[in-house]
Formats: sequence, C-alpha cells, structure tokens
Amino acid sequence: MDTLPTMNGERDLGTLLRAMRPELNPGRYVFTTVRGGPPAGVTPVVTVAEPEGLTLVARAEEADAAGLGYDYVAGWITLRVHSALEAVGLTAAVAGELAAAGVSCNVVAGYYHDHLFVPYERADEAVALLLDLARRSA
Repeated sequence: MDTLPTMNGERDLGTLLRAMRPELNPGRYVFTTVRGGPPAGVTPVVTVAEPEGLTLVARAEEADAAGLGYDYVAGWITLRVHSALEAVGLTAAVAGELAAAGVSCNVVAGYYHDHLFVPYERADEAVALLLDLARRSA
C-alpha cells in the first residue's frame, strides 16, 4: 500500500480561520446507506461504517442511477487550509457561523482538509459566510 508523506497540519485557530479558503466543489451530493459495499457505478467521496449499514456520500447522479434512496441533497465545501487533526475550535467556529445563519452543516475531517456538506440550495451562501468569517479573523 502506498502512503503519502505526512505533513504537519496547522493547529492555531486564528491561522486556520484566516487561511481556510472555503471552496465549493461542483455537483450535488447525497447521503445514503447500503449493506455491503457501494454498488457498481457509485464512487463515494465519503464512507462511514455503522452497525446499521455503510453510509455513502456520493454524487446525486450516481445514487439516482443506482436506485439509491436519499432525502438530503448537499453542496460540498472543502476548507483548503491543511488543518491538524488535533486542532481545537475550527469545527465549532465554522459550524457556529453557519448555525447562526440557519444553515445546517455536516462536517467530515480528512487527513489534510475539513469537508462541509451543507444544503445544496444554500451552498453559495455558506461559502460567502465562511469567507466573511475568514476576513473578520484577519
């Protein structure tokens, strides 16, 4: 198995907020669940193994083609700052900013970046809110 070289992520909350550079990924994403692995034609961007089944976050078009059910359509925002997994406060600050505007937010931490799934129809607004938070943190 090939592993990528490790890099130290940022831990300072002020720096994380100033440098988060939220980026909206193209497309519509859905949360669905299956037993076993993802069906053919579905390449999830996130998987979570739970006792009830395997949660998949995948493109809506792939889920539709595979006949998978879902009830939440999201926009996917990546915070481009490389945050340390042990950093304290970034998730709370970002989720709090969005919550104050009534925007739901589902956060997934990757090795290098944090990923936010927000209601698709409010994704542009969420990016604007996060850009404003970054500006105010400067």
